[in-house]
Amino acid sequence: MTTDSSSTSTSAAGGISTFKGQERALRADRLGTGGLLLSVLAATAPLMVVAGVMPTTFAVMGIVGQPLLFVVLGVVLILFSIGYAEMSRHVHNAGAFYAYISRGLGGTAGAGAALVALVAYNALQIGIYGIFGFEVSGLLATYADVEIAWWIPALVAALAVGLLGWLKIDVNARVLGVLLVIEVLLVVIFDVAALADPGTQGLSLHAFNPDTLTGAGVGTALCFCIAAFLGFEQAPVYAEETSRPHVLVPRVMFLAVGGVAVFFALSSWALTVATGPSAIVGTAQKQSAGLLFFLTESRLGGGFTDVLHVLFVTGMFAALLSFHNVVARYAFAMGREGLLPAAFGRTSGTSGAPGTGSLLQTVVAVVVVVAFAIADDKPAGDPTAPVLQLFTWFGNIGALGVIVLMAAASLSVVVFFVRRGAAGAQAWRLATSALAGLALLVIAGYTVKDFEVLVGAGPDSSLSWVLPGIIGLALAAGLVLGLVLRARAPEKHARIGLGNEAFQLDKAASS
Repeated sequence: MTTDSSSTSTSAAGGISTFKGQERALRADRLGTGGLLLSVLAATAPLMVVAGVMPTTFAVMGIVGQPLLFVVLGVVLILFSIGYAEMSRHVHNAGAFYAYISRGLGGTAGAGAALVALVAYNALQIGIYGIFGFEVSGLLATYADVEIAWWIPALVAALAVGLLGWLKIDVNARVLGVLLVIEVLLVVIFDVAALADPGTQGLSLHAFNPDTLTGAGVGTALCFCIAAFLGFEQAPVYAEETSRPHVLVPRVMFLAVGGVAVFFALSSWALTVATGPSAIVGTAQKQSAGLLFFLTESRLGGGFTDVLHVLFVTGMFAALLSFHNVVARYAFAMGREGLLPAAFGRTSGTSGAPGTGSLLQTVVAVVVVVAFAIADDKPAGDPTAPVLQLFTWFGNIGALGVIVLMAAASLSVVVFFVRRGAAGAQAWRLATSALAGLALLVIAGYTVKDFEVLVGAGPDSSLSWVLPGIIGLALAAGLVLGLVLRARAPEKHARIGLGNEAFQLDKAASS
């Protein structure tokens, strides 16, 4: 790309090219360890997991050993993070997953991963609007005696998230951080209260017994539980916005995975202690998503439970904002490298945020919410109501996509270092990546096999192949796009995954 001197400038800090006042790279030095950690942890929505994912796993899968599952998955994801973190020292790109896969497996595979990432993170973000609208409408009915349809708060939230997407990421990090800290604090208070006032079986460690992980539901429970971790892998997405990505990104990933694994293992154990391990499945089936609130009511009172309900909603909003930021950055990286129109590869001049990507994500979210609102002809409590289908369908589509991306990224780490003659020096990291990749492939297989269970459909339902097929379609479309670029625009194909490096090469070529 050739530009005249009046339209191109370079920052002293990072050699970042700008074009007519709009940057082709995200601004560095905007995030430190704390801001980056809070941004990625917000996506895990700890209260949503404790109040939503955990009771569902106990009730639907009948797995008492959920705390042990979080420990096992923590180990798998730490193994994954070892190679993933090492890759982050060599590749700094807001495209993260697809950039890494491009470097290891080539530009065509990277294009396929880019479309999968864009679809998966969009699905994860949009799915939360369903449960968010459902909970807000319920809160208003309970505490304000106001009856409104779920899609009204969902659309208001979509517009608010879109607006915040135009603001600087450090502002968003502060918003996310306050909400996250309060959420975690309230869950810890419940954990302490449960351990101080256990059920009839006392402080039982039975939930950590390997014998609790037998039965047909274990594979599907793994699918549920791994979704609770999603967010830690987003750290490299923000690499360009840190001053020392080679230090901060690996540090944040290990802190996030380790912290989440310990926190969720202890919190799910606290649930089993509060009811007694022998009663947790039956109580979860009876109380459903109200399990946590039922247990806090008797131990901590109605006032605490009311606050918990409110923080449940604000925590979901934090997750919405976090996933929105990730989607916008993926769109930015793809626009910058020719996988989306060039307009997506520009940041907004006032905030330095990827404004066009933010707008895209907001529009898609609004369209999907409106479509489900139009189709909503059942009571909100009906499990087949569109408001709940929006959450379960899109959440599991997104989780499947990210699991596939993590498995592919594990393979790309191995290939990346082997091709560069570093297999000996990186041997132990390559071994951990290979182990993690195999484990993730097994989890992905269970996810596809049991998808009808995950979305509450019957065994003969077309949803069991249509919904996971969306990820397959995104992968196929991305691969076709990569092949077309390789044949018709090899210079664009060669830039896939290069990020800033491609534009610094452009600058060198034009000078």
